[in-house]
Amino acid sequence: MADNDIIAEALERFEESDSETRQNRQDAHDDITFSRLSDQWPDAIRTQREAEGRPCLTVNRLPSFIRSVVNDARHNKPAIQVHPVDNGADVATAEVINGIIRSIERRSNAEVAYDTAIDSATSGGFGFFQIGIEYAHDDSFDLEARIERIANPLMVHWDPASTRFDASDWDYCFVSDFISKERFAHLYPDADPVDWEGSDTYGEMWMLDDKVRIADYWLREQVKRTIVRMSNGVVYREDDLAKEQKLEGFGNFAEAMSVTLEDMLNFQGIVRTNEVREVDTYNVVRRKISGADVLSEDKWPGPTIPICPVWGEEIVADGRRHFRSLIRDAKDPQSMVNFWRTASTELVALAPKAPFIGPRGFTAGMEDEWASANTRSHATLEYDPAAGPMPQRQPFAGVPAGALQESLNASDDMKSVIGIYNASLGARSNETSGRAILARQREADVSTFHFIDNLNRAIRYAGQVLVDIIPSVYSPRRTVRILGEDSLEEVISLASQPPEIHTASFEDEGGPLYDLSVGVYDVDVKAGPSYGTQREETRETLIEIIRALPGAAPLLGDVLMEHMDFVGSDRVAERLKMMLPPQIQQAEGIAPPPQPPMPSGGLPPMPGQPIPGQPITGGPIAPEPIPSEPIPGLPLTNRQM
Repeated sequence: MADNDIIAEALERFEESDSETRQNRQDAHDDITFSRLSDQWPDAIRTQREAEGRPCLTVNRLPSFIRSVVNDARHNKPAIQVHPVDNGADVATAEVINGIIRSIERRSNAEVAYDTAIDSATSGGFGFFQIGIEYAHDDSFDLEARIERIANPLMVHWDPASTRFDASDWDYCFVSDFISKERFAHLYPDADPVDWEGSDTYGEMWMLDDKVRIADYWLREQVKRTIVRMSNGVVYREDDLAKEQKLEGFGNFAEAMSVTLEDMLNFQGIVRTNEVREVDTYNVVRRKISGADVLSEDKWPGPTIPICPVWGEEIVADGRRHFRSLIRDAKDPQSMVNFWRTASTELVALAPKAPFIGPRGFTAGMEDEWASANTRSHATLEYDPAAGPMPQRQPFAGVPAGALQESLNASDDMKSVIGIYNASLGARSNETSGRAILARQREADVSTFHFIDNLNRAIRYAGQVLVDIIPSVYSPRRTVRILGEDSLEEVISLASQPPEIHTASFEDEGGPLYDLSVGVYDVDVKAGPSYGTQREETRETLIEIIRALPGAAPLLGDVLMEHMDFVGSDRVAERLKMMLPPQIQQAEGIAPPPQPPMPSGGLPPMPGQPIPGQPITGGPIAPEPIPSEPIPGLPLTNRQM
């Protein structure tokens, strides 16, 4: 397809997405500016009150509710778990893929991407993060996957025809950004800095005169693919069987041969069966485009678009999907809090002081002092006693109780609408027992759990995307560094050619090899405390056990030290292991089995010699008889002859 046709198609789809998702974007923009930027007064009312010199106070309580959900998600980090599905996959290779994914998360700082997405979903109704592929470092041709954050969710335009909760059925997506015209000219000197011709949805925030919008335009196209079952039971793609394989160890002879994967399988006795069928699959392409040019184009190795959405609360109405934030219905109570707190402050701080009441003419001779008595503090104030009794100040009426009560009512409305109460915010409430406080906190967690669960679903989709692309990204390497659950690194070897037995892992002369391209794997998400939190819980549990059962301290002391974090805890653990009973040391492989006692000279007894300290039974040990048959390779003695 020509570049002009690609750009025309892209602009048409961008306009379609922008039109269909405009209401969601407008609502998200309003929610974010209201809750996070504290823009909570209508412009007309603010202008009028400022012109009259009256206050417009904002007592923003919404960020604390948002942080309650976001920090709960940060505390319980979901972990991607890969499991084997078919006969070609195995548990060992699944754990290798898990280690690769953990390494990807650490190297790309995936926690920032997850936290940004859940924060955007809670504040505005939706957030995103994406999977990318980059070079491992500047001096290498090795590729590695990355999990990258998308800071501004409004810059993502997704396929509005999607019905699945993840992005697995998106046919297109745009992730755009603005760059200056100078930077655009530096990066793309042969391209024209033409801006997009899409609709001006948000005014200057989207259409900037001095900047150019560029976008990653993701496109998924359906294609037909033939799969074949071989005699070893493994299913291969027809195009994979036709790929040429590199022969190693044959010198220049290998360069003159064209050997496909099917040829190598046939050489091993693995042939086609009659099970052949055609399936629908997808090719994904990413093009970086401006308003006029295709700046670059890359083929994505997976079958789905690697943009992972974290939705808020999903509502389907009138045939459209609406995504709501945590605070969507709490904006009116928040506005009421602002109004009543402003009214109370205005009554107290800006109301004039109570006047003095006295007989007519009592200020004679000191009119100026009495006229400024409400605004200045005078050391003395005199009055004319001939005018009558001493003047008295009228008492202040105070803030109306109704204003204070309405402010409290609005605050309670906000909590009941969101579903988060004082116990979850760390404040004292009516609960007095620990059980009641935990029950109220659990009630709030249940009320807002769908936001955290939606993050788990997005991370599960990200895990599936990674499982799809890891064989293409990492298989060309000979070794790869993986990360265990305890954050310890390990280097494993990858198979460069299919093994004789087509399973995911197998042994060769150098140790285990893993073929990431063999087998089908499923993805699950394990939500719960991180490894560090589990380590702390284990430590506290062991301490409580030792307190309850002091006699268990010699048996559990080494395990407790292994979960301590002070310097030298490993040395203390090793010494405590030496104090364990012999049967426990042998069961855990810490000590070897008992050996016979050594002689006084320090050398083990020779065969046929008595062991010191043991009685000799059966008389002296006879020497071994000389064999009567000749030993091949040795000269015959007289006795043998």
